[in-house]
Parts: sequence; structure tokens; C-alpha cells
Amino acid sequence: MADEMINEIDSNLYRKVLGRYPTGVTLVTAMEADEPVAMVIGSFVSVSMDPPLVAFLPGKESYTWGRMASAGGFCVNVLSDKQTDLSNAFFRKGDDPWVDTIWHAAKVSGSPVIPSCLASIDCMVHSVVDAGDHWFVMGRVVEVSHVDEGSPLVFLGGNYGEFRKQD
Repeated sequence: MADEMINEIDSNLYRKVLGRYPTGVTLVTAMEADEPVAMVIGSFVSVSMDPPLVAFLPGKESYTWGRMASAGGFCVNVLSDKQTDLSNAFFRKGDDPWVDTIWHAAKVSGSPVIPSCLASIDCMVHSVVDAGDHWFVMGRVVEVSHVDEGSPLVFLGGNYGEFRKQD
């Protein structure tokens, strides 16, 4: 009976409606053998404080997630509003964005930590769950770092922006 009550949602309208909700911009990194890989992710979420769990949702068709999936760990690097170019570099085809990106390996997962980011959250994969046309990748947080200054990069309606505190 519940399935009969569900209306078909127009995908263009659905995308437009969800585009009204701002998201933070992260660069999720991992290692494939000896090579760093990364994907820009807005679908990042805190899941639990005890134990500390976070998650992100890569598309099932994602080439990059296919490369990252066997790593066993990942690092979520929270981008600042000054890192639009860094975010865009990982969307471009052709140029290797790692050439100009300073990073070091996380102690536990070995994933790339980008020290210029607002925060880095190193994780070991806890579970990967089917979530429609995406995967829900949950990670157990094993190490964190942050800086005290800066504003997060946000994405809304197809555009980058910044967070400003209200007075």
C-alpha cells in the first residue's frame, strides 16, 4: 500500500529543489597503490559521536570511487572559501591536480591530508551500503586536524560561496 502512495518525482524538479540546500565542499582522498586519488564531495555527513563515524556518498558510476574503493581508508579534507581553484582542479580533465597540491600521508589510512584545508578527517572504511544510484560510504574516524581561522567553501544552486556569521 505504501508503494502505491508514492508519486513519481520529476528528476529535473528534484535536482532544482535539492539545489536550494547549501552543502559544504570537501575533497575526499585515498591512495590507489602509490598514487593519490581524490573526488570533490558535497554529500558529507557526521553520523555518530560514539563511535566517531562520518560518511560521504559517491555515485555508483564514479570512476574515482572505483579507484578508491579498495584502499580501506579515506580522508575528508574540508575546503575553505579560498580554495575554489583547488576544488575546480579536481574536476578538470587532463592536468594532474596533485602536481600543485601540497599533501602528506595520514598516519593511519595513508590517505592524502591537505594541510591548507580547514580540517582533515582521516577514516578507515566502516561500511559501504547501497543507496540507490550512490554508495553510502561510512568511515570510522581515526585522526582529525583543523585550523582555527577561515570560512568553509559552500555550494548552492550550482555556485560556490562562503559562510558569513550573522552579527
